[in-house]
Amino acid sequence: MSEGLVSAAYIVAALLFILSLAGLAKQETAQKGCYAGMAGMSIALIATILSPSTGGIIFIIIAMIVGGGIGWKLAQKVEMTEMPELVAILHSFVGLAAVLVGYNSYLDHGVLIGAMKNIHLVEVFLGVFIGSVTFTGSIVAFAKLRGLISSTALMLPHRHKMNLAALVVSAWLMVSFVEQGGSIGLLIVMTIIAFAFGYHLVASIGGADMPVVVSMLNSYSGWAAAAAGFMLSNDLLIVTGALVGSSGAILSYIMCTAMNRSFISVIAGGFGNDVVASSGDEEQGEHTTTTADEVADMLLTANRVIITPGYGMAVAQAQYPVHEITQKLRDKGIEVRFGIHPVAGRLPGHMNVLLAEAKVPYDIVMEMDEINEDFSDTDVVLVIGANDTVNPAAKEPGSPITGMPVLEVWDAKNVIVFKRGMATGYAGVQNPLFFKDNTKMLFGDAKESVEQILKAM
Repeated sequence: MSEGLVSAAYIVAALLFILSLAGLAKQETAQKGCYAGMAGMSIALIATILSPSTGGIIFIIIAMIVGGGIGWKLAQKVEMTEMPELVAILHSFVGLAAVLVGYNSYLDHGVLIGAMKNIHLVEVFLGVFIGSVTFTGSIVAFAKLRGLISSTALMLPHRHKMNLAALVVSAWLMVSFVEQGGSIGLLIVMTIIAFAFGYHLVASIGGADMPVVVSMLNSYSGWAAAAAGFMLSNDLLIVTGALVGSSGAILSYIMCTAMNRSFISVIAGGFGNDVVASSGDEEQGEHTTTTADEVADMLLTANRVIITPGYGMAVAQAQYPVHEITQKLRDKGIEVRFGIHPVAGRLPGHMNVLLAEAKVPYDIVMEMDEINEDFSDTDVVLVIGANDTVNPAAKEPGSPITGMPVLEVWDAKNVIVFKRGMATGYAGVQNPLFFKDNTKMLFGDAKESVEQILKAM
């Protein structure tokens, strides 16, 4: 394949990637967006393999077969509830790849002199730095989401000063690295600092904000890929990395706005954790329990019902019987809608995907801003596996989640909370909703509880 044909294939692949992002912006077109992205990646891989500048094709094909086999096997086993940690660990692979490409490019770059050599050294340094931060940061995010380490924020003294010091020292090392014509010792020192910086950056962020962290790491992985593209002189990798990096940054900004967080403080790490307040799992009153039969009667006599799902619904795989209840109520002329918080679950759009998987109509799935004012006119709200996203403590000063916009479900006439017990949510903050007069607790597995309600109906 000629270089001109390779360039043309890269342009087509880049256009397909742009169409993929556009398709993923809406639920109705998300599937087409996925297909466009898959087609673009296939074209990019074939063009790269057949490029006249590509050597060692046999080794590349072997690596693709091995990697593809591992990916296929994992895809068969990973549940939708495990997608957040899967995404996080995949980001770490991108970061590590950028680090390895950086060192390889440093060790084997051909003859470079003058400005070209300096530019190459800057590319290597920045590529390794971004890749290192992405790698360890993603590992920490994976471990927190997987439950391997505590989701509580790491609160080291002077942590912001430590982050700033890491950036300043790294900048000084880059200048020295270029001035000395590329010292391997300086590159290694920077890599160690970047590894520690990435670890601390994400470890300093609490569990409630992990969806934003995953989105932020998505952006970092994109810039890491773009840096690798510069080092490899691969235009498509630069374009693709820039698309991922910019879209991830935009998504992070949107989510920060939705959570009333500062975008700059996200990048700095450890945001939203300076407030110290009572946030343990101590109960704040008496809670009232209910039964599936009572909830069924309540739903059948209601005019308007809103369902607010959370990560607990995903874990229990309760979306399928929830869809059956929805369909049965709508057949009886009862208005049913879903209220989705921007960070419901542990990944942006997690709940939307689960509901779409269960064939819930798109037009009754509403975002928080669209539905919050309607709770006061709602007869019954079913809170299925949600906790932090419906926590009125966000309206109170001194709480670790103060200022975070939440679904104001407590304004409804009746609130039914599906939970296994009275434990706190991922943020570790007790929920006063559980003890309100219009709230009743339905304890047990969410899927079993919903199925019992369906049977009683």
